[in-house]
Order: sequence, then structure tokens, then C-alpha cells
Amino acid sequence: MSAPSPRPEVHRLPNGVRVVCDPIPGLQTIALSVVAGRGARSEDEARSGWSHLLEHMVFKGAGGRSAKGIVEAIEAEGGNINAATGYERTSFQVRALRHGLDLGSAVLADLVQRPTMDADDLRREKQVVAQEIAEAADTPDDLVFELAQEAAFEGQPLGRPILGTPKSIGRAAPESLGDWRAALYAPETLIVSAAGAVDAAELLRLAERDFGAMTPGLAVPAPEPAAFHGGVRTVARPLEQANVVLLLPAVSVQDPDYFALRLLAEILGGGMASRLFQEAREKRGLAYAIDAYSETYADVGVLGVFAGCAAEDVAELVRVTAGEIQGLLRPVGEAELARAKAQLKGSMFMGREGALARAEQAAGQLLLFGRLLDPEHLAAEVDRVTAEDLARLTGRLLAARQAAVAVLGPKAALKAAADADRLLFA
Repeated sequence: MSAPSPRPEVHRLPNGVRVVCDPIPGLQTIALSVVAGRGARSEDEARSGWSHLLEHMVFKGAGGRSAKGIVEAIEAEGGNINAATGYERTSFQVRALRHGLDLGSAVLADLVQRPTMDADDLRREKQVVAQEIAEAADTPDDLVFELAQEAAFEGQPLGRPILGTPKSIGRAAPESLGDWRAALYAPETLIVSAAGAVDAAELLRLAERDFGAMTPGLAVPAPEPAAFHGGVRTVARPLEQANVVLLLPAVSVQDPDYFALRLLAEILGGGMASRLFQEAREKRGLAYAIDAYSETYADVGVLGVFAGCAAEDVAELVRVTAGEIQGLLRPVGEAELARAKAQLKGSMFMGREGALARAEQAAGQLLLFGRLLDPEHLAAEVDRVTAEDLARLTGRLLAARQAAVAVLGPKAALKAAADADRLLFA
């Protein structure tokens, strides 16, 4: 009988930095994530996009290494380095061979604490980010999501693009961006999370060496509770297809109905057996691509549907989508619910098979719940959801009588966006 896998360990340094060690037997590599529990949602409108710009800037030079020196040091150890900015967190990641943990920790510590912030680098990086903003605006299936998000959370940080605007990032100076770094990457929000071929004693020693001297950051007001407003956004483009996103207000990641929401999205449009795929694509041929998804934040969430279809089919697609959502007011059958549960648990457990996913997931759980959730607990929460729970949650989502709809494409497709409210809330 094989020995049980070691359980993840959580430690807290005196300055508030939390450390997670998740050994995975049999691996010869490590994944190290340094995650700050703040992101674009912490920005006011004047600093929109600064968190993402800062993520770019720290790679231009830190701790005495140049931009080239940073990547060369990691790649010389057989590793790679990356980062990502979200609404509620910012993450820096290193994947490396097992002996690369020491260097990875030192480099990531330099990025979050000792970036160079050279004025010429900042000027060039603003141009790079401006190009990234332009690229997103030129990509229909990126822009349509931004339009829907803006409609859902108008005038709030969640309604602004993570990239910001050329005007808002243009306001950043090395000094002001440095102050934002001190606030965003404060030790009380920071988690050092490692998975793979890691040893708890070594990781804790490195965390104390590299992050233990950090001092409290500048105060940042907690984001105000988000409020889903809804509305319609349309953009005419001379495209072959129309891109459509529909959002309904949903529950937060900490809500008791969180797993019911995940299952609702799975049944509605999570795979090839889902209701929307079968009805809109297979039976009616209305869309080549159609899926449903849930997006959850600390205090709010959305249930979303995305589709790409011909302009003349948008009105019928919206009608079919509204009908399938309303159909979930009736309890689903046992076989359909069991299939959705199997799919959701499969995706959750498959996601845990990668070391980086494990490290990131552990950091996310600590930020949201203050503790780690073991896979057996998560599976039990999924299994606990009933068909009646899904019907009740659907009623809860529709009760607000609010939707955000975005359509991007030929002019003939745009007028159908206004029909969503009438069809959903009839």
C-alpha cells in the first residue's frame, strides 16, 4: 500500500507574508508563485491600468539585473518566468528544475521589491502597453467581453479594462508607479506558494530570507462592493460574424451557491453535451462557437454566454439562449446533473495535476478563504448540489431583472441586443 501524499503546509512570517508548501511526489521540477491579493480592482479611474503596467515594468530591471539578465538567469537553470494581472490579484511565477527554487525565490523577490523603474524604460513600456490596448480593440472576441463587462459594472473598477487606457497609463511616472508598487505588493497581501519537488524547511528559509524584511505597504482603500447594473453595448464592425456576450448577475466565490453556479454554467453551455451547444449549434446551426461560463469575485459574480454567429442569426440566437436559461427554472434530470458534476470534478482535479496550477490555486484559496480547501472537500461540495438548488439559483439570477448584452459585428446584428431583456424576463 503506497504512502499517502504529503499535505500542503501553510506558514506565516512575522510581517504577514504567508508561505504555502505543496510537495508533489515524483516530480523533478518546482513551481513558485508570488501572489499579491490586489489587482486592477484596487485602482481608481485615474490609475486604471497601472497594476498591469507595473507588472510589465518590474521585468525591465530589478535587483541589479537587467531585463535580459532576469530571463537569462532563470533560463540558465532550465526554467521560465511569467506574470499575470487580474482584477483581484497579481501573480509572478517561476517554473524550474528542483534546484532552481533558491534562484527563483531571489528573482521574484527582486521583482516585487526592487524594480529599477527607469524613466526611459517606462516611456517605452507605455508604448508597448498602448499597442496591447490597440490589439485588444482590434480583436473582436476580446473587445466584446470588455464591452459586456463595462455594461455590467459601469463606472466601477470591475467595469474598466485591466489594461487601462492610453490616457490613464500615460499619467504614470516612475515615482508614482513606485508608490503604487509599495501598496499593491504589500506583505500583508502577499503569498509565496510553491508546489512540486519542494521541501517545507527550505522554502520557509528562502521565504524568510527574501520576503521576511518587507515592511507594511502604503494604505489602499478596500474596493467598494460591486453593483451589477446591466445594459447594452454595441459596436458596428465590417466582420463576417457577429460576436455576442450576455451576462447575468450571479453569486460571489464565497456564496453558498458558488458550486451550484459552476454546475449551472456547465449544464447551460460547458461542453458538447450542454444545452446551448446541442440546441443552438447541433440542432439549429446558429453558431459554430457557443459556451457558457461563470466568473466570480470576492463579492459578486456573473453567469455568461458567448457566441459567434452570422449577423442574420443573432436575434434567433438570443431567443434560444434566453429560452435555455429560463428552462433551468425547472429541475434538471438526474443523468444531466450527474454528467455536469462529473465534468466539473474532472476539470477541478485535472487542473490540480500541474504544479503551477496547484501553487496558484493554493494562493487563491488563502486569499479568498484564509485556508486551503482539500480536493475531497471540494468534491463533496459539488456532490451536495441538488437539482432543486439549480432551479432556485436560476430564479435568483433572473429575479434581479438585469442583464448586460454586448454585440460586435455587422450593423444588421446590433438591433437584436435590445431584445435580451424582453426575452429573459418575460
